[in-house]
Amino acid sequence: MGKTVKALVGTTAAFLVGSLLWTTPAQAAGQVPDDKTCKDEEAVKKLDTATQGGCVVINRRKGNCMACHQIAGISSGNIAPPLVAMKQRFPDKAKLRAQISNPHQFNPDSVMPPFGEHKILSPDEIDKVVEFVLTL
Repeated sequence: MGKTVKALVGTTAAFLVGSLLWTTPAQAAGQVPDDKTCKDEEAVKKLDTATQGGCVVINRRKGNCMACHQIAGISSGNIAPPLVAMKQRFPDKAKLRAQISNPHQFNPDSVMPPFGEHKILSPDEIDKVVEFVLTL
């Protein structure tokens, strides 16, 4: 590799690493928002849809997804599939939404609660959770 190519690769890598260091967790795709941010209801309303969904995911009285699913960056469970590569696993957003709303339609033996059918989450909350989960 020539000196110019090595310098370009090194500069590009430094830029990318620096960019990641300046991104706050609540704004970074694939990262769970912090609990403090999610507890401020007025602040949550100003966040992007995916981050609002992340707040529903970590709310123990709402989604509580991490109780069963492994989610990078937070203490989480291991009795359900890990939430990784979700865009690849669910390229059809409607199917992911249906899975969250009523997982028993796809697997009658699922232990996942039907968040929509049992009105644990509102349709708007489910939409936000879908947006967040697709960043994982």
